[in-house]
Amino acid sequence: MNNNIFRKIKTVLASTLLCALFLVSCTNNFEDMNRNPGQPTDDEIMEGLYKLGAFFPQMLNYAYPAQENAYQMGQNLIGDPYGRYLSIANTWSSNFSTFNAPTGWINSPFNDAFEKVYGGWTQVKDQTGGEGPLYAWAQIIRVTAMQRITDLYGPIPYSKVGASSLGSPYDSQEDVYKNMFSDLDMAIDELTTFVGENPDYNAMAKFDKVYSGNFTKWIKYANSLKLRMALRIVYADPTLAKQKAEEAVSHPIGVITDNNDNTQNAFPQNPIWTMSTSWGDSRACADIIAYMDGYNDPRLPQYFSKSQVAGGPEYLGLRTGISVPGKDWADRYSSTTYTQTAPTLWMPASEVAFLKAEGALRGWSMGGTAKDLYEEGINLSFAQWSASGADAYIEDDHSKPGDYNDPDAELAAKAISTITIKWDDADPFETKLERLITQKWIAMYPLGTEAWSEQRRTGYPHFFPVLVNAGDDVNLKTRLALRIPFPPDEANNNKQNYDEAVKLLGGTDNYSTKLWWDKNPNKGW
Repeated sequence: MNNNIFRKIKTVLASTLLCALFLVSCTNNFEDMNRNPGQPTDDEIMEGLYKLGAFFPQMLNYAYPAQENAYQMGQNLIGDPYGRYLSIANTWSSNFSTFNAPTGWINSPFNDAFEKVYGGWTQVKDQTGGEGPLYAWAQIIRVTAMQRITDLYGPIPYSKVGASSLGSPYDSQEDVYKNMFSDLDMAIDELTTFVGENPDYNAMAKFDKVYSGNFTKWIKYANSLKLRMALRIVYADPTLAKQKAEEAVSHPIGVITDNNDNTQNAFPQNPIWTMSTSWGDSRACADIIAYMDGYNDPRLPQYFSKSQVAGGPEYLGLRTGISVPGKDWADRYSSTTYTQTAPTLWMPASEVAFLKAEGALRGWSMGGTAKDLYEEGINLSFAQWSASGADAYIEDDHSKPGDYNDPDAELAAKAISTITIKWDDADPFETKLERLITQKWIAMYPLGTEAWSEQRRTGYPHFFPVLVNAGDDVNLKTRLALRIPFPPDEANNNKQNYDEAVKLLGGTDNYSTKLWWDKNPNKGW
């Protein structure tokens, strides 16, 4: 991280602290003359909490981007098309979908996370001495942000951020993950003890648009995040993956199991609505609609609007990795149904059920069988979207992903998977894994970066190839991106650490070098 980022962090901290000071109302009450002068008053305690609490909203809004510009640059232009939920509907000839994104686009996710999340985290760490429940909460938010960033780039600064005025050294992705596990373990232990002693504590409700200051729910989320991270590394470090997954599920407070505990940020304006409805820069992706249409999925009208493409099917997504001739042309394709006031989702209960299902499939102790947890994931997703027909869907043993029936023959494509829905314990492991990950992918919508990471990790679901590859690697047309390049600002302003980061990456700094956890031998690429 370069000196420019440090200067920006200081500016952010100063402005946030100024806002915090205005949150504290003045009082005309003087201290009791007889009180112990070393004992803070209730007003002083609350003033300190308010000053510290004021750093959390910004961290929450950027850990998983909610502000529209941060969301577009950090999620919508990368994870959404790579995860095949939403396609770019603008005429940008340089973009991530065609593997030639502009410099500013590549810099943006990195800069936002380090400026906006680390800024607040550093202040909380300094003011708490790196201990206590508020620091534990800040650690969970930090890991949320950095897990997303490391899965975009690979090696990132983590353990030594701020240790040098010359720029932060990078950790290998393996070390980043191991440090994140340690930080989560500390935070979970700290909050579990605190909640046990203070079950009604909610002083942070004012600053928490995710869980309204409910630290019990934050523990469930932290355990669920730990479970997500454990499955992410299963092919790179299966022993550690099993250990951390079983720890998360067996924890006394446990993981998210109910849609009422879904992790979501009540940001004033939903960024997906902004991308698709207000700005018109996104349309539903061809892949997810083809899968859902083939499965006769009752959630399809809950996810997407009907298409206006003449001669096309009722629902029609837009291919990822094409040249868009015009926004008016792209407007005809199915869009999202997200409303302006819908919260921004971080993690649904359905994802957690599917994570446990995969753990059970691998023989881990997950509190249920793979079949039961798989079906629980589907049921939770249907309930989340108020869709009926889950029982019939689960029992469907013949429907398969559909063709992509665009009236333009150059865009149309045949189905690329034959995987069915109904669970069959007699199937081979890879068949069951494809079935599980495919249904998980449908249920995780709209978490594009997670969808992309899971597709990179497992090879599932199968995606349509891109039609335009403007990058340097011809294999990307069918193999798809495996990461995004390191920020060019880092190469220019933090060169020594950037050079070390490339060594840690173990390959060329481009879209097609595998990340540390990307080691599934069965993918074929």
